[in-house]
Amino acid sequence: MEILFDEIPSLDLADFTSGTPEQKSTFVKKLGEAYQNIGFVAIKNHGLSQDLQDRLYNSIKRFFALPDEVKSKYERPEIGFQRGYTGKGKEHAKGRNTGDLKEFYHVGQELSQIPDSDPIKKEYPENLWPEEIPEFKNDAIEAYQTLEKAGKAMLRAIALNLELPEDYFEDKVAYGNSILRQIHYFPIENPDMVPADAVRAAEHGDINLITLLMGASADGLQVLRKDGKWIPITALPDQLVVNVGDMLERLTNKKLKSTIHRVVNPPRELMNTSRFSIPFFMHPRSEMDLTCLESCIDADNPKRFKDATAGEFLEERLRELGLRK
Repeated sequence: MEILFDEIPSLDLADFTSGTPEQKSTFVKKLGEAYQNIGFVAIKNHGLSQDLQDRLYNSIKRFFALPDEVKSKYERPEIGFQRGYTGKGKEHAKGRNTGDLKEFYHVGQELSQIPDSDPIKKEYPENLWPEEIPEFKNDAIEAYQTLEKAGKAMLRAIALNLELPEDYFEDKVAYGNSILRQIHYFPIENPDMVPADAVRAAEHGDINLITLLMGASADGLQVLRKDGKWIPITALPDQLVVNVGDMLERLTNKKLKSTIHRVVNPPRELMNTSRFSIPFFMHPRSEMDLTCLESCIDADNPKRFKDATAGEFLEERLRELGLRK
């Protein structure tokens, strides 16, 4: 049944992780309805404390307040900006050439946490930690691990909704290539000096399996509904917004929707203000097979995507975004 939501549905993750069988079943059903229609939900009881969010936001605000020449010490274009700092306007949406009005900092798997026996360890670069903000490292690692745990719970619910074994994704995301992205949509003192089509984040779908977003510091996030209407995404302070990414859409042959979304510019009089946002992009291991599930293919919904691994798809998208040459 097609539903046109006026706002994204809110769910309680505790219903799934520690609820009764009936609560767990209801969570899975409502999650499936949301992901088949709008691709977004807001969840509470995700494990990320307000104290940790506040500490992390404080760390990144201090980092982005540093001079550009200091921040650029942590820029690594040779690895596609997959760790450390990415400067202003260097990423653009697929199909566009104008850079987004943002800068960001990437944190990946902390290599010391990965067993030496796991070959995936050799695939990942070391994290970069800004020496100017000593608490940045601990705050980011704690947030990364907390969001990864919440993401695994969401994937267990998604697996059940797809009538797969509950642990279907477990080995596929164990030490996966997930990224904690700390974003600064920087102030524009003179809007007339930026390209006319420049926006904070042009319309796009996320690359990964799912994205978990902790509360942004200002309005602006919008999602494109099936009928072509843009609706604002809002969540309560104690909620995370969790959406389907392109990899999960490919795997499910578009049964679950990676919905187009964007971050619009504020009114002209507020262009000189900052906006901060911290999404956690949950990626699987590079060898995960994204071939469409047979259960999601039928006469009415033929196979829509060519076979690819997660690693192959990621490399293709990084080139499209201008982050990989």
